[in-house]
Amino acid sequence: MNRGLFLFASVSGFLAVALGAFGAHGLKNLVSAEMVSVFKLGVEYQFYHTFAVIAVALAWQYVPSRLLGWAAGFFIAGMALFSGSLYAMVLTGAKWWGPITPMGGTCFLLGWLLLGAAVWRHRVIGGN
Repeated sequence: MNRGLFLFASVSGFLAVALGAFGAHGLKNLVSAEMVSVFKLGVEYQFYHTFAVIAVALAWQYVPSRLLGWAAGFFIAGMALFSGSLYAMVLTGAKWWGPITPMGGTCFLLGWLLLGAAVWRHRVIGGN
């Protein structure tokens, strides 16, 4: 298990719950329903990728690979760029955050590819 990644995931999960509660209860009087939906999308993807980081942290002892480190890095960058840009756009009203969101999505995709590559490479090389 990778302790640092597991700790990161626990903080990210905590923040996702807190932000989700804020989005469900605190935002509806501040922004439009559409912007509440955008905020919730950021929370949703943060949760998905918090679980992905947990999976990488747990896989570390079975699939020791630099590719796992890169996968986790891309998942974390994706959370910052994708979810972070959505949160910032909703909370500030600044639409210029919008073009940053796809960069986060690209990081998520790369993270999943690298996670798969780490497992595939371990299977092929390690024979398990």
